[in-house]
Amino acid sequence: MCTSCYNCIVRCPRKLPITHIMHGLAHYAHRLGMAPKGQPTQEIATLFWKNFAKTGRVNELTFSLAMYFKDGFMQGIKNAMAMQGIGIGLIKARRLNPFEIFGGHKCRDREGFSKMIAKAAEIENRKKNFTS
Repeated sequence: MCTSCYNCIVRCPRKLPITHIMHGLAHYAHRLGMAPKGQPTQEIATLFWKNFAKTGRVNELTFSLAMYFKDGFMQGIKNAMAMQGIGIGLIKARRLNPFEIFGGHKCRDREGFSKMIAKAAEIENRKKNFTS
């Protein structure tokens, strides 16, 4: 249940990259099908990746909405209502743009980005075939 706060790395007297190790173990367990179902860290990472892979940048609005509504429509409404104060604050601070629902900002070189993602997937698939 690592939250990626990096506190363990900062406090480790040997400067071990504990957070990176935890992420690696979690990813490996997920690949082997050993990760518990509904594990929140994995769900967030998956939603984040899907959001990022579409445009090369994270659309904060669609990512937030995906998080709120991942457990169904009614739960999404409850989650959104509970977080409305934070959302309004983010809009006022210009950290969240409601018009991003129509697409938002994108990576300039989408073709290059797509090629990079395809190459990374190819390398990852080679690793999967080698280690599992």
